[in-house]
Amino acid sequence: MRRYLPLAVLLTLAGCYNMPGGDVTADGSGANTVNGSIHVPAGTHSGGVGTVNGSIRIDDNATVASAGTVNGSVALGTHAAADTVGTVNGSITLGEGAHVARDVTTVNGSMTLKSGADVGGPLSNVNGRILLDDAHVAGGLRTVDGDIEVGRGSHVEGGILVKRGGGGWFNFSAHKPRIVIGPGAVVQGDLRFERAVELYVSDSATTGPITGATAIRFPGASPGS
Repeated sequence: MRRYLPLAVLLTLAGCYNMPGGDVTADGSGANTVNGSIHVPAGTHSGGVGTVNGSIRIDDNATVASAGTVNGSVALGTHAAADTVGTVNGSITLGEGAHVARDVTTVNGSMTLKSGADVGGPLSNVNGRILLDDAHVAGGLRTVDGDIEVGRGSHVEGGILVKRGGGGWFNFSAHKPRIVIGPGAVVQGDLRFERAVELYVSDSATTGPITGATAIRFPGASPGS
C-alpha cells in the first residue's frame, strides 16, 4: 500500500515537476499531487494522500493511511478515519465520529473536532483556535498562540500546554490566549501555561493541576452566560 509523502518531501518537490498536478480523486492505492486538491470518496479505503498546494477532503466512512498537505485544509467526514493528519497552513476539521489514530497537527490554522470525534495522539498547532465539541483527545492539547475551547462533555488526556512564544518571526505578546474548559468536560493531566492566558473553567468541569494561570470559575453554558 502506498503511503503519502511526508510534508518535508512535499515541500522539496514543490519546485519540481516530477509529480502530477491538478485535482485528484484517491483510489485504494492513495494519491499524491503538487498543485491540486485531493478527494477521497465516501466509503473508500485508501492508502496515504498528500499534496503541497491544495486541500484534502475525506468523505464519510472513508479511510486513509495518512493525510498531509502544506498549503490547504484537511477535512474528515462523519466516521472517516486516518492514521495521522497534518498541514502547515490550513485548518483541520474532524466530523462526527471521525477517528485519527495518532497525531493531528497544523502550524497556522484552526482545529475543530465535532461530536464523537477521537484522536489517539496529541492535537497541536501554533496559531488558530482549537475547538472540541463532545470529543476525545488522548495525547493532550498543545499551542502557542491559539485559543482553546474544550466544549461540553469533551475528554482530554495528557493535559494542556500553552508554550511561550519564541522570537524571530513570531511575536505573540499582543494576544492573550483564551482557554475555556466547558460544562462536564474532563482534562486529565497537567494544565501548564508558559505565558499569560485567560483561563475559564466550568463549575462542573474536572481538571488536573494548573500551573501558570489562575482559573476563573463560571456557572452555566459559557463564561458570562
